[in-house]
Amino acid sequence: MKILLANDDGFQAPGLVALYEAVKDLGDVEVVAPEHNNSAKSNALTLYAPLSVREANNGFRYVNGTPADCVHVALTGLLGYKPDLVLSGINNGANMGDDTIYSGTVGAAMEGFLFDVPAIAFSQTQKGWANVDAAARKARKLVERFIASGAIADAKTHGRAWLLNVNIPNLPYEELGDFNVCRLGRRHAAEKVTTQQSPHGETLYWIGGAGPAKDGGEGTDFFATSHGQISVTPLQVDLTDHDAIALWSKALQGGAR
Repeated sequence: MKILLANDDGFQAPGLVALYEAVKDLGDVEVVAPEHNNSAKSNALTLYAPLSVREANNGFRYVNGTPADCVHVALTGLLGYKPDLVLSGINNGANMGDDTIYSGTVGAAMEGFLFDVPAIAFSQTQKGWANVDAAARKARKLVERFIASGAIADAKTHGRAWLLNVNIPNLPYEELGDFNVCRLGRRHAAEKVTTQQSPHGETLYWIGGAGPAKDGGEGTDFFATSHGQISVTPLQVDLTDHDAIALWSKALQGGAR
């Protein structure tokens, strides 16, 4: 088993270290992570500046780029082989509902998926790293289940990669529930921007925090994690609204030529 680890909080983040310690004996595990925090970078790639790769004292390699850069560089030349699995995280805070669109944690995992490697993005629901070792133990258990079930081997043999988004409550291990496969919920609109004046009189804007859950009913990731369970949501990259294709085709019929 060859596993690539990445994240968006940076190569020194406690979540990444905990995840590495939890899975390092499952196979050959390589870490390629950002040099600095790159939260909310989504799938961004650095196209107009060179990227450098350096190695930390603990053997982790870090890139002066985005989470997706890390996985892209690793899979297109740095590693020299195609891993069996990409793991991203453990993120410092939830990536549920609409968060997944912005998430650098999910973006790193998605980059692996785009290269036909099964991938899992792991996050804790609250910031601060409380009980991160418990979350890492649960992350390992999930990977072990996929190894035992043949889901990883099947993806490699038949070219059927998959992408999962996993959120783990910040609870002691004994209080964490089981894995719950569910859909993404939805959030209200984000909070207002915060403004301040620069020393030069310029108004500066800080993006506001995420809004509360708007759609957090039973069957969603918000509901599962609020009940102590670990949400597992299968994601897809195809953003096409397939149900609306016929509607828009009809709307465009007879239009100006």
